[in-house]
Amino acid sequence: MSAPARVQILSPAGAIAPTGTWSLATRAGDFVFVAGMRGIDPATNRLVDGDEARIRQGFVNMQAIAQSEGATLQDAVRLVVYVTDMDRLRPLVNAVQEALWAGGPYPPRTIVEVKNLNQGDIFEVEGTFYAPRA
Repeated sequence: MSAPARVQILSPAGAIAPTGTWSLATRAGDFVFVAGMRGIDPATNRLVDGDEARIRQGFVNMQAIAQSEGATLQDAVRLVVYVTDMDRLRPLVNAVQEALWAGGPYPPRTIVEVKNLNQGDIFEVEGTFYAPRA
């Protein structure tokens, strides 16, 4: 009998389909690590229109994966956000995050401006969540 895997690959129902050789998330112990989520509509697997809508959808995609493992946005341990235009997009990221986190408290976050993202996107967010098994 083999030992159980220490890292579990997660692919919850209703989530987006990966666009390459990566997994949506993993669980290691009491932590869930969600890969970079972008503003992709899980129903169509296409980017949504509009900057703020796309940013919101990326956060919602990350949230759905965390929730599939019993975590909420308040269980976020750390976020990393990538944007292609800091001056234009950072205020939108802040507004969406303020709404989704209902005014705080907010997890630690790093935001980085990058030249390009996959499929010409403008935004990507990855997160680590505390999600102890029941």
